[in-house]
Amino acid sequence: MLIYFKQAYLEIANFILNSLDKLKMEEIEAFVKTIEEIYHLNKKILVVGVGRSGLVGRAFAMRLRHLGARSYVLGETITPSVEEGDLVVAISGSGTTQIVVAAAEAAKKMKARVAAITSYYDSPLGRVADLVVYIPGRTKVAAMDDYFARQILGVHEPLSPLGTLFEDTAMVALDAVIAELMKRLGKNEAELAKRHANIEVP
Repeated sequence: MLIYFKQAYLEIANFILNSLDKLKMEEIEAFVKTIEEIYHLNKKILVVGVGRSGLVGRAFAMRLRHLGARSYVLGETITPSVEEGDLVVAISGSGTTQIVVAAAEAAKKMKARVAAITSYYDSPLGRVADLVVYIPGRTKVAAMDDYFARQILGVHEPLSPLGTLFEDTAMVALDAVIAELMKRLGKNEAELAKRHANIEVP
């Protein structure tokens, strides 16, 4: 029972665990330092992503807000304008998501900094960003002709479709960034809890 569930669970968990060796610590360090700088300068951090990457971005923006940062999600009606010196965190596994790339390009015109969370350095998003944080993950849909070749060779598609591995790995990596920032900014869980939503909407 639930054979595919167990296989998928292990596939995703093992991928995330093994991805730690593929992350570039100098990129993570630069990203953390940039957020620290933005925090101390009281500038804004604006996060943008589409679909499930957008959900990852929202979770990251929420945790940044809990730390006391001026974080927002681009596209929300109450999000302020991007200004010089702000930081835009753009999340796209492929680095080609049009809305995300357009937002990054617009941010650059406003003299804001752009940090890209992506699997592809040489992508429209990677090229426009000031800082790229590489997150491994399968982000492309396999071509139909490749499907038949895999069937003949007995090679099967992974049980984590589309951008699942990128999104899950990005979520864990950004949560780890929050943990690092907590220590560097001298925050504790009790302080974060004070900024957590205390009105639940039914």
